[in-house]
Amino acid sequence: MKQKNLTANDKEFFSLVSEAAFANPFSHQRIELDRKISGSPQSTSRKEAVAEAVRKVNKRIEKLDDNGTVKIQDFKKTDSDLIEHLFLFDVFHQFVNQFDQLIIDQIAAGEKSISVPFAKEALYLLTRRGFSQPLANRYFSLFYQIRRAFHFINRGLLGQCNSMMMLRTNLWNNIFTHDIRYYERYLWDKMEDFSTLLLGPTGCGKGAAAAAIGQSGFIPFDEKKQTFAESFTKTFIPINLSQYPETLLESELFGHNKGAFTGAVESHNGVFTLCGPHGSIFLDEIGDVSIQVQIKLLKILEERIFSPVGGHKKCHFHGRVIAATNKSLEQLRQKEKFRDDFYYRLCSDCITVPSLQQRIQENPSELDELIAHTVERITGHKAEDLVGTVKEVIDKNLGEDYHWPGNVRELAQCVRRVVIKRDYTGTAANSQDTKTRLLAEIDSGKLNAQDLLAAYCTMLYQKYGTYEQAAQVTQLDRRTVKKYIEHSSTL
Repeated sequence: MKQKNLTANDKEFFSLVSEAAFANPFSHQRIELDRKISGSPQSTSRKEAVAEAVRKVNKRIEKLDDNGTVKIQDFKKTDSDLIEHLFLFDVFHQFVNQFDQLIIDQIAAGEKSISVPFAKEALYLLTRRGFSQPLANRYFSLFYQIRRAFHFINRGLLGQCNSMMMLRTNLWNNIFTHDIRYYERYLWDKMEDFSTLLLGPTGCGKGAAAAAIGQSGFIPFDEKKQTFAESFTKTFIPINLSQYPETLLESELFGHNKGAFTGAVESHNGVFTLCGPHGSIFLDEIGDVSIQVQIKLLKILEERIFSPVGGHKKCHFHGRVIAATNKSLEQLRQKEKFRDDFYYRLCSDCITVPSLQQRIQENPSELDELIAHTVERITGHKAEDLVGTVKEVIDKNLGEDYHWPGNVRELAQCVRRVVIKRDYTGTAANSQDTKTRLLAEIDSGKLNAQDLLAAYCTMLYQKYGTYEQAAQVTQLDRRTVKKYIEHSSTL
């Protein structure tokens, strides 16, 4: 049978579709591709542009099918990749709403993987277009992974400021790499070798970022059972390392055998045992662990093998490691409290989660969006009157310069306090206090240059939340800024 050729116009259009199919949905590139495919103006919303792009792709496929259903194999090799991507784009978007509902239903069902009622239809559409059954199965599993990643990144990490847009883009790349085509071809079943390090101040949302990664791993579809091999609700296992004393931490991580120590009346499985091949472990506050624990964690990352406390049995770890800290690992390494080899093995990808203060400075409406979201999450309603009350209290008691030292976690507590008491005064020390004290001491004419610089560095640190940003404003190096801030605290 003679193979078909694409027209120049088709090639140009299908090339755009191919790029859109694999582009990061949180990137500017994707929205521009959707607008080009749909022919929409810049003023068109992302949702409208995607809907119109899908409609136009459907029209093109209908035209290809004029003389019967076409397959990938009907086209020459030079065109078949574009056709393959075209069909993937089309089938994926046919089932977006069903995947979204499946995610919600699976969350409600918990750890038991639920049936997928639309799986047979989706797999049939893929095989009808020329995909082999195994490849159709893998793409169907990838569709589910893509939709989960979008769900958890989009809903779990709100905000339209530049740093939050960058964070969502980075999290997507962390899950699928910078090019999902490479991921699908080479890495979909090998991501356990890529550890992730999340950095940022306390309460900024590192846990939500880790959960987005941990619940978005690849899970294969089981055709016999018509379910995915595992529920994503059990693939993410978090542990806060700072909450356990040194004597118990290793047991929580690696488990222990009965009689391994006083009080070990029965065997216990640690998180590395509980984590399956499709799962991720989140090691929060990694900067607090001892050198001894770091060595054992390094061995797991290098060899994927560990033994329970009090035992010699070799256990295999097949999952992925995500770690986080609010401490400066650079300083810990300089003080030899954090091993260099452990750091370099841990940081396949380093992602910084911005402070709330930084987000508000980039986009003041960020605070309003977070207040509205927090109120809705707490009450189950949009409750615009309550949102207005929270804003009123914040404006009156805290003002524009409040630096939110507890970040989004503090904001959530602020909303709860306003709901209960209609009052919130913030933390005892804030940038306004420092500014007032600094101006008073300047007026007195008794402030020397060192104390002046120390107070200014402190004010900048309280405003921006990091030594790095204070250093950038003052044009001093980070260690000098830290020294001045420590000096200020003694005044």
